[in-house]
Amino acid sequence: MISLKECVNREEWDDFVLESDGHPLQLWGWGTTKAMHGWKVERLLAYDMDDKRIGAVQILIRRLPWPFGALAYVPRGPVGDIRHAGNVLDAVSSYAKSHYSAVAVSIEPDWADLPVLPHGWKKAENTILIPDTLILDLHKSEEKLLEPMSKKTRQYIRKSSSEEGVEIRQIKNREELEKCMKVYKETADRAGFALHDDQYYYDVFENLGDASPVFAAYKLDQPIAFLWLAISAHTAFELYGGMNDAGQELRANYALKWHAIRKMREWGLVRYDMNGLVSDGVSNFKRSFADHEDKLVGTYDKPLSPLYIVWVKGLPLAKKLIRLIKR
Repeated sequence: MISLKECVNREEWDDFVLESDGHPLQLWGWGTTKAMHGWKVERLLAYDMDDKRIGAVQILIRRLPWPFGALAYVPRGPVGDIRHAGNVLDAVSSYAKSHYSAVAVSIEPDWADLPVLPHGWKKAENTILIPDTLILDLHKSEEKLLEPMSKKTRQYIRKSSSEEGVEIRQIKNREELEKCMKVYKETADRAGFALHDDQYYYDVFENLGDASPVFAAYKLDQPIAFLWLAISAHTAFELYGGMNDAGQELRANYALKWHAIRKMREWGLVRYDMNGLVSDGVSNFKRSFADHEDKLVGTYDKPLSPLYIVWVKGLPLAKKLIRLIKR
């Protein structure tokens, strides 16, 4: 038997996530940001029969039009010993059904291998976070991290950081972040993808705090590229990034990414997740930093309503919601 108790204390929650090598998208600040932008957040601690804490799940709840009830979504969770994950997820799905009449619980755990899940869980058709990714092992020395990079990548790192005089700084305040947002908008216009409103990004920066470092490449005291991470004690996860025309010309993104990788290693993290690989130029850039790729288990759903099949089979609202979450 598993019991769930709501956690209302940020320090208690984050301490468990960090001590359990949890993912940064399970930190309190990420849930707070989502709660400020259309979601409800529940933070549930799981206990066994001996009242020992064995897991945690930060669930994002999105109300849906009648008769669907709600969608319960767990990004990069649950947190805790994977041996207890099945029992924890059973308790969470019962909670989501009884408290929110959820049509389903969707999880996208930070697992490379799938444990035995309870009856009823199934591979999902709709994916939010891309399971194909590239994760660097930061236990390795800098020399070992450089070795598998393409020759051009190593050349561009050296050239942009030395010959071109690109300076890398960590963004410390909103004024500096606003300049990076201008670079992000240029990137979005050029690449043709949509952004949240500005306040969303400022809320991420504020709510995650030290768990959301932003690094920028500067030329003539102006940012020309930036890279934004979310971090836990264990994992660095790329959130956003972009560069303007000057950044492209100087290939500032090479020195910038290498700086972020080195900094995460210096800070004691052990995994650097580049967050998604597809067939595009950005993914090819990521691939140039290693000679391997990684695959997480992907998205799994627990249907909780007879309407689940309607939800996943082409419902326009479902597809619109997936697009909104992916930004």
